[in-house]
Amino acid sequence: MKKTFLSLLLFNFMLLTISAQEMYFPSEDSWEKKEASEYKIDLTKAIEFAEKNEYSGSRDLRQAILKGFQHEPYHQILGPTKRRGGPAGIILKNGYIIGEWGDTERVDMTFSVTKSFLSTTALLAMQQGLIYGVDEKVEKYVWDDTFEGEHNSQITWKHLLQQTSDWSGQLWGGFDWADRPPSDKTIDEWRARKLNAPGSFFKYNDVRVNVLAYSLLNVFRKPLPQVLKERIMDPIDASTTWRWYGYENSWVTLDGLKMQSVSGGGHSGGGMFINTKDMAHFGLLFLNNGNWNGKQLLSEELIEEAVEPANANPNYGYMWWLNKKGPRYWENIPDHVFYAAGFGGNFIIIDQKQDLVVVTRWLEPSKVEEFMNILYRSF
Repeated sequence: MKKTFLSLLLFNFMLLTISAQEMYFPSEDSWEKKEASEYKIDLTKAIEFAEKNEYSGSRDLRQAILKGFQHEPYHQILGPTKRRGGPAGIILKNGYIIGEWGDTERVDMTFSVTKSFLSTTALLAMQQGLIYGVDEKVEKYVWDDTFEGEHNSQITWKHLLQQTSDWSGQLWGGFDWADRPPSDKTIDEWRARKLNAPGSFFKYNDVRVNVLAYSLLNVFRKPLPQVLKERIMDPIDASTTWRWYGYENSWVTLDGLKMQSVSGGGHSGGGMFINTKDMAHFGLLFLNNGNWNGKQLLSEELIEEAVEPANANPNYGYMWWLNKKGPRYWENIPDHVFYAAGFGGNFIIIDQKQDLVVVTRWLEPSKVEEFMNILYRSF
């Protein structure tokens, strides 16, 4: 009996070792490829679908942004934009590239995919002990007037990360109520709306996301792109071509130094400009629960926390979308899948059980669910 038990332990250890050896980690200038057929996968139809269903908006992203948010009062472009390329993407299995299309080294805007990079800096702040807990009130850390008042003073880091804060105010010229307002009300009604208790109501809102970025800048006391580069992007061997921008008016003085508070997307320009391969590097880190080739860059426990559903929205974690039963559920796709999503069809999709990372650029957003179904049917 004892020998059988020891044999089982040895067998399980061997399986874990084999599994660990199967995961491949690329360098900045080298990424091994494998034929999808080695995994009994045929990606032909999925890639053809992605190539044929390009985002219908203008390739001049300045024009696409202005048109996409034309119903928002006072909306303007405050950060840089860049003309985009065509459809592109990468599919990883066990870290190896098994599918690729388009120009995967072209740097493009990635819009709200930036939010998942932003929430990663929040995880770093918690891991470093700069933030003691997500349930702490942000006013303890940011003591200017950003979190003053009966409502805003109750907001915690978790509320900001889950977009349930209902923070009220103005930042970098943008009003919270003017961001994606309901179409059936007037400006006066938007301004006079009743505030929801923090944590009770989900609202996707870039002004409040930028409040999180500003708050984290106050915590780190150094620009967030620098934090991300040193702690994440360099260790995962990302290229040096990515950039993270704020707005022309989002400069502050900290410790006597001028620093730019970055934006969490490209809603008004700015945000993350990055190539497809670097997005795949980032996705691979989260596929492996924060471990990159044996080095734990992010706490596994914090990543698990980050992809837990918010009470107010089962499809949202710490700025990661979750494929749970809810308004954004993708039919026939596993409910453990989570993803970063941005305007224009930019996605980083992660399936930890299948050891799968999927990055798409400029795929018509309404077609993403169909694309994923074609992909999963190819297994």
